[in-house]
Amino acid sequence: MRRIQKEYQSLRDDPVEGCTARPIDPSNLFSWQATIQGPPETPYESGTFHLTIEFPETYPLHPPTVTFTTRVYHPNIDSDDGYICVNILRQDWCPALTIPKILLSLRSFLDSPDAEDAYYPSIGKEYMERRDVFDQQARRFTEEFARSGG
Repeated sequence: MRRIQKEYQSLRDDPVEGCTARPIDPSNLFSWQATIQGPPETPYESGTFHLTIEFPETYPLHPPTVTFTTRVYHPNIDSDDGYICVNILRQDWCPALTIPKILLSLRSFLDSPDAEDAYYPSIGKEYMERRDVFDQQARRFTEEFARSGG
């Protein structure tokens, strides 16, 4: 609990560029809501992407569960349930990672997917072989789902 309080205070004192995160209810520090602004000069740049962060009681020994509530066209993000297929939230989790670091990583991850180890192999292939088509579809999703708040 103390670690989560410290991270929340850190986010208030030193906000992360393009990201916000805070408890949904101040009386429950284990459930947060977050936003990530789409990185500039990417198909996501005009969007505001909403996420949930659920901390296990064993945090920071175990990673939080972070999911997108805004639909995203991305090879490593399930566009229906928001599951994020990224190693830092699974097998490469390290207790030194913090919510600010996770948010920065996810913001960068929007434009730098792991297309070879994609949740959606067809979208990963499209990203690698037909980037213009991928970018167009990602922009369409951003316009449709992330502009209205997801």
